[in-house]
Amino acid sequence: MLDTVSEVKDMKLSGLKLNNLQGKWAEKLRLLFMDKGLFLYLIAFLLGRAVILEVLSPFSLAFLASVWFVQKRKSNPTIVFSVVGALTVGPLHSLYVVMAALIFVLFTMIGKGVNQQKQLPFLVFFASLIPRAVYYTLFQQWTIYEGAMAVTEAILSAVLVLIFMQSIPLLSPKRYKPALKNEEIISFIILVASVLSGMVGWQIQGVFVDQVVARYLVILFAYIGGATMGSTVGVVIGLIISLANGATLTQMSLLAFGGLLGGLLKEANKLGVGFGLFVGTMLLGIYGGGSEPLFPSILQSLFAIAFLFCTPKVWINRLARYIPGTSEHALEQQKYLQKVRDVTANRMEQFSGVFQALSQSFTGKMPELHEKNNQEKETDYFLSNVTERTCQTCFKKDWCWARHFDETYEQMTSLKEDLEKGSVPNKALQTKFANHCVKAKKVEEVMREELSYYEANQQLKKQVGESRRFVADQLLGVSEVMENFAKEIANERESHEQQEAEVIAALKSIGMEIEQLDIYCLRKGEIDIEMTLSVYQYHGEGEKVIAPILSDILKETIVVKEEEVSPMPNGYCYLIFHSAKKYELSIGVAHAALGGGFISGDSYSTMELSSGKYALAISDGMGNGKRAREESMETLRLLQQILQSGIAEQVAIKSINSILSLRTNDEIFSTLDLAMVDLQTAHVQFLKIGSTPSFVKRFNQVHMIESSNLPIGIIKDFDVDVVDEQLKDGDILIMTSDGIFEGPKHIENPDLWLKRQIKNFATDDPQEIADLLLEEVVRATAGKIEDDMTILVAKIDKYKAKWANVPLYHKQAN
Repeated sequence: MLDTVSEVKDMKLSGLKLNNLQGKWAEKLRLLFMDKGLFLYLIAFLLGRAVILEVLSPFSLAFLASVWFVQKRKSNPTIVFSVVGALTVGPLHSLYVVMAALIFVLFTMIGKGVNQQKQLPFLVFFASLIPRAVYYTLFQQWTIYEGAMAVTEAILSAVLVLIFMQSIPLLSPKRYKPALKNEEIISFIILVASVLSGMVGWQIQGVFVDQVVARYLVILFAYIGGATMGSTVGVVIGLIISLANGATLTQMSLLAFGGLLGGLLKEANKLGVGFGLFVGTMLLGIYGGGSEPLFPSILQSLFAIAFLFCTPKVWINRLARYIPGTSEHALEQQKYLQKVRDVTANRMEQFSGVFQALSQSFTGKMPELHEKNNQEKETDYFLSNVTERTCQTCFKKDWCWARHFDETYEQMTSLKEDLEKGSVPNKALQTKFANHCVKAKKVEEVMREELSYYEANQQLKKQVGESRRFVADQLLGVSEVMENFAKEIANERESHEQQEAEVIAALKSIGMEIEQLDIYCLRKGEIDIEMTLSVYQYHGEGEKVIAPILSDILKETIVVKEEEVSPMPNGYCYLIFHSAKKYELSIGVAHAALGGGFISGDSYSTMELSSGKYALAISDGMGNGKRAREESMETLRLLQQILQSGIAEQVAIKSINSILSLRTNDEIFSTLDLAMVDLQTAHVQFLKIGSTPSFVKRFNQVHMIESSNLPIGIIKDFDVDVVDEQLKDGDILIMTSDGIFEGPKHIENPDLWLKRQIKNFATDDPQEIADLLLEEVVRATAGKIEDDMTILVAKIDKYKAKWANVPLYHKQAN
């Protein structure tokens, strides 16, 4: 298989080198013809020569009007080249082209103030009709035939304007468009066929140039777009050329049939497409019965095939990326989506930086020096309020604050500190301050009064600071979510060519036919692979064969997350492969409402998060009945939404508490018991808010996990206690609401009683444990259910793949 991988790489490298060599001179030709406008003027020259039904020439004027509308600065040279092309046909034809162009220019100058896009077909209609009418009036006699031909030519010119307006922008080298509509493709083909009608009559040694180019274009589009595109191009080009040179419909049949056969054989590359045209030429040449000599027709097809082989690959790829259904178009779409992902990732990173900056601004953590200065300012402000009420009217004010400032300030600060501690100032300080100040008792009384305002102000500042820290934590959590999301988007565009080649080679070596393989992520624990297979009859090969092979290649257990199989034989199978978690949980739940009712105030939730964690939560609303259930369900609903967004658990719980505590008109209080189990490491974090203890059973040992907190929503500021625990294979986790823990009231130590009951259970099935424990609690209360009861049990087991890895043995080079 390694040899196959190296061969795939060598083929890619050689293809890139060949494309680079072809691309250099192909790019030079493109710059010469496209950027300088020579290609546009060559088309104008050929359309000036184009005549259908021997007298009608609707192409030149329609092309001029389209160029005038799309690229007005190139309209004057277009007129010149159109006239030159018309001169090669005859003077009367050139006179008509000149007159039609001049009348059109005159109409555009007159109608500058109107909507020229809507009026353009009407302007072209009359610009085409007037020269014909003048010619027939002056030089010929009017008949029904001439009138019908003139009107037909004018209508064709007006219709071709609408067609050419969609086609000319496709000739612009600076125009970017991820895909072409079907209308644009057909319009472009009509323009190409119209140009070919200007080559009618050109021949070299009996070989007609228009037929060679027509067949070349047919097999080119068949090679790019398949049978549908090839036959469509053949019909359109064949029809217009037949009208131009008066040939029979055999030419149209030849082009359509050759395009169809070439498209069907496109899997054999250029050789298959050329063979399809050759076979079509032979069959229709023999079937035509001598309407056209066979040998010149075969020679024209061979020239067309030779031109196809000489066409640079880079030109074909450039054209193919606009045709829906081609691999080049799919690649172009991927590039377009990659650009969108890049922009989205950059924007998410910018938003993450903004939220992080906002978080830092709300934190408000000052340096120690700044903090010290702030405390000194607070003290100065406090003392200024005291002295304003005591020292302003004192006769010793100048003596205390002007002559002995330091001593006065130090003694009053010391007195404030003693009073702030809630203790009576010591005798030495009181005596010293009484000797220094004549109003010592009054100062102390005023200081006690001001101290109450000071402490209230400090408490308010503390609450504001805590609120700022809480907002900062929330903003930082949002910033981290956005940053992680930006990284995920960026990782989607990582190249996995080496792994793709290895997987393709491995599956092909066992006979699997891969239609499409997309590797989105190969990080450990986050592998994401999508695959489409061509199968005759599907017998679970994805789970039985492909997943084990991927596990051996990627050195990680891979499982099938999703599969869609065609109901018909010899169809397709779509598979999605993900990393298997090292551990899995089996859940059991038992609950009962107060008095055996139907509505319980307890709610529970289990959810698997995208971060590889599994959340188990129980919430108990205050009281019982419908009101309590609404409280608990609201808590869990908020918890689920915030956790699924990727925000950390502590920030999520604080956010829920903040939301619920701010609902002053509709107060909601509830407990929350949350366990976050990491399915890769079996590490669990318990976050308990006013909830009862949980239990972990390991073999015959049971230990309790508890923490103390008020119910959520009661106070605005609290710390979330996090208890970490490392689980092992076979461990059983039991979480309960307070109805279970406080149910048997006659039992003195319910925690010891619950541990004994859990220890004595012989089963390790989570559902059986939940049912048995609920039954024991109800029995202990003599059958009375005095509170809502909920038990949530989870057993953790190591994941064991159903099918073992399939190792691939490689041949060593001799």
